[in-house]
Amino acid sequence: MPYISVESGVLTSEQKKELIKRLTATASEIMHIPAQFFTVTIKELPDENFGIGGKSIGEIKRNHKP
Repeated sequence: MPYISVESGVLTSEQKKELIKRLTATASEIMHIPAQFFTVTIKELPDENFGIGGKSIGEIKRNHKP
């Protein structure tokens, strides 16, 4: 059984639903395995608990200007 695990910041219920739907559909299409065999989990990590390059994700997001 294929297993997809995602670590992210806090997502809304709608974002989680869409992420699970799209990841499953894309992996199913690429791997030629029926979607019902996939398991997707989302592990939420608050932005303050995860860092890159010496800065928390929260700090990076606050300073990001698109």
